[in-house]
Amino acid sequence: RLAKTLLARAMTVTTISRMPGVKHISWHELEKEGLPSGTTAVVNLAGQNVLDPTRRWTAGFKQNVWNSRINTTAACARAIERATIKPSVFVNISGVSHYAPGAQKHTEASPVSQYDFMSRLCTEWERAATLSDNSICRIVRIRSGVVLGRDGGMIRSLILPFWFGLGGPVGDGRHDLPWIHLQDLCNLIRFAIEKPEVTGVLNGVAPQLATNADFTKAFASALFRPAFFPMPLFALNLVFVEERAVLLTNGAKVVPQRVLEYGFRYQYPDLAA
Repeated sequence: RLAKTLLARAMTVTTISRMPGVKHISWHELEKEGLPSGTTAVVNLAGQNVLDPTRRWTAGFKQNVWNSRINTTAACARAIERATIKPSVFVNISGVSHYAPGAQKHTEASPVSQYDFMSRLCTEWERAATLSDNSICRIVRIRSGVVLGRDGGMIRSLILPFWFGLGGPVGDGRHDLPWIHLQDLCNLIRFAIEKPEVTGVLNGVAPQLATNADFTKAFASALFRPAFFPMPLFALNLVFVEERAVLLTNGAKVVPQRVLEYGFRYQYPDLAA
């Protein structure tokens, strides 16, 4: 979806993957040969899916989750530093696990803390996206909420149970769910690339504060299906292990203050959209 969004703006897109291809370079090529000639923007989205239900939460998988984010981000930063002609912007996508759950609303200026594995990961993830003080390349750090959209994100894993009328909230559904539509996240990345005044941290979340119950109701309504079957917390912890299940059960109140101040316009500002 991101490539399609950027191509629609007449941008040329080269992706980095494990294997090289016609419009791809490998991570090995990036380390050895650097950025493709003429690169004007670098966007890092790499990272192992934390909520992959087929993978047990072992020490090895946790290390893979860590390395797939930290190492790839550091590789992008090194490539930028080595480039003779620097790109104008480095956009790095991390998460909102920086912010502790609770009643307080968190803006981009809110203090962050390292209170669990995911918050420590997000801190180191952003630290890896650091360039030297004399670099002329802008750095934009987008802290993304849970990504919703028909083509991917959380929707893909939920559509079957909801379609068969087996969906429902997680636990009591009252916990916050900082979210963003996939297209809005792509548009925000494009916005960060195109607007030279945009820099620093952006909370990549929708303006609407929502709970898991709000999302469940809206999603079930869109599918014209009931949502009577809540998932007990113990069942979620059994599937994912509590250390990563917190991504679905313990969200913070996150607001996109700087995103709105920059004038970004959401295509999907609320769940009803």
